[in-house]
Amino acid sequence: MPLRSRRDDTDIPQSEGVPYNDNHVTIDGALDPNREAEDSMDDDDDDSLQTTKELKLKSHRPPNNAFTQQRLKAVNPVLTARTVIPLLFAIAIVFVPLGAAMWYASHVVQDIEIDYTYCENITNTDYWAEIPGNYTFRFKNNASVVPPVWKLDHDPQWGDDEAENKICRIQFQVPVAMDPPILFFYKLKNFHANHRRYVKSFSEDQIKGKAADLSKIRDQVGQNCKPLVTNAEGKIYYPCGLIANSMFNDTYSPQLTAVNGTTTSYPLTNKGIAWSSDKNRFKKTTYPLDQIVPPPNWHKVYPDGYNESNIPDIQQWEEFQNWMSAAGLPTFNKLALRNPEKTTLQPGFYEVAIGMHWPVQMFKGHKYIYISTRSAIGGKNIFLGVVWMAGGGLCFLLALGLLIVNFIKPRRAGDPNLLSWNKAAIKQE
Repeated sequence: MPLRSRRDDTDIPQSEGVPYNDNHVTIDGALDPNREAEDSMDDDDDDSLQTTKELKLKSHRPPNNAFTQQRLKAVNPVLTARTVIPLLFAIAIVFVPLGAAMWYASHVVQDIEIDYTYCENITNTDYWAEIPGNYTFRFKNNASVVPPVWKLDHDPQWGDDEAENKICRIQFQVPVAMDPPILFFYKLKNFHANHRRYVKSFSEDQIKGKAADLSKIRDQVGQNCKPLVTNAEGKIYYPCGLIANSMFNDTYSPQLTAVNGTTTSYPLTNKGIAWSSDKNRFKKTTYPLDQIVPPPNWHKVYPDGYNESNIPDIQQWEEFQNWMSAAGLPTFNKLALRNPEKTTLQPGFYEVAIGMHWPVQMFKGHKYIYISTRSAIGGKNIFLGVVWMAGGGLCFLLALGLLIVNFIKPRRAGDPNLLSWNKAAIKQE
């Protein structure tokens, strides 16, 4: 009967008296070409297996441990009425008193805010006029205040051009004593200092006192001084960029001057108004004077450029340090002056003189003087306290509602022992 091959499962005839040979040679002794091909395929399979083993050795699969395979034990709290209701009550007990304390700390802050944007539009300089409406006085016990007045004046030290030497004089009443510290801010409204191109337009190397070369302040990726890098002669602007060029330059008298003997004048200073950390950031420049010029908008202060006596030392210039910290919102305050003696601002009438140099009407902006005290949490801002009280009140109402529902119509809680992770632990025990 015919035999079946182990290789290809085909019938092979059996010759009489000649046994079947399953080696590399045929019955007559010749090499079997089919068998050679099969052996070659076996060798290829061995090579493929070796390659697979090498790939496994080079695999980027994470190690088989609890951390890399995300098998770490985790806490899975079971929320029941017995745990949720006390937790909500506890949050309410903490949040409401803290919110009330923050609201009270903000409430006791006393401040004065006067918009002087349109003071320069007054044509008559012979008499005092009442400021039209845009001012705010917030004092203890809602003390009544006489409306503030203003008058336009001119300062010859800024030249003979009356359009350039305007002085706005404002008289206002302080009805009750204001406890120190007394802080004098300027406030800007509708000035979008958070525009990407504006915020990136400065040189950190210049701020740190380095004589940065032109390529660095012009071509550095991300932060550079474009579009204000050099003037028409190729000299570098110092400080360069849009932020420095647009620096707020209205000036304020160094004291609140007493009016008609109603009180005594109150001294102010521009020292100690910047963050202490800025002292380490801002350094005096090392540029040679013949390589730098003031920014275009600084021409009024430096009409003849820089010299040995007038080049700004930004390490000591705290108003500049404050301005270079760009605000994130279009309405913001910047500290301009403070009382150095930490004395009480007594009740009475005061006058402040403001040099009108920084235009805002062209972009529909507003500028204010803002005089304020300070509390443990800063200036007047009731938002934080209200949010904390509202959050605590909401937690209290939720806890109370859940307590009532659970009392009137309780729901049988499921058995936590039936949870999968608990069942496994019980079986092990």
